[in-house]
Amino acid sequence: MKMSDERIIEADRATVWAALLSPDVLKECVPGAQEVTGNPEDGFEATVTQKVGPVKATFKGHVTVSEMIEPDSLTLTGEGKGGAAGFAKGAADVRLEEVPEGTRLSYDVEAKVGGKLAQLGSRIVDGFAKKMADNFFSRLEEVIEGPKEEDDEEEAEKKGWLKRLIKS
Repeated sequence: MKMSDERIIEADRATVWAALLSPDVLKECVPGAQEVTGNPEDGFEATVTQKVGPVKATFKGHVTVSEMIEPDSLTLTGEGKGGAAGFAKGAADVRLEEVPEGTRLSYDVEAKVGGKLAQLGSRIVDGFAKKMADNFFSRLEEVIEGPKEEDDEEEAEKKGWLKRLIKS
């Protein structure tokens, strides 16, 4: 399945770029992430638990960063194995463009699944993949921009900590 979207993030490109390459930010943004370790040069190891329809699985996987043109674009490629549930793999081509409001983040994602997950049918799997991508990039936007007025204090502090981490 393929999907594309874009969003405006109220931050400069360097901040968005740094966030995309931070394991702490990735852990915060990947839905269901229990652990994300590593670095852009060697790749990231991740453990993610997700429920797709009736299938719940913990995926252990690896994400590599390639085709980096700082601070314009990069490709994130990942593959995870979820035991009997099957596997998931995909790639996201991410582009960053300076705009008056901050940074336009555009992405093209391609995802594939196999095993029990593939047996659920393309409608369920495609809907889930779109939701995962939307959630990831929404969380990235929130982490970078900091708390919105409707956020509670605990959530605001958590996001403020991540924003300080990105800038350091």
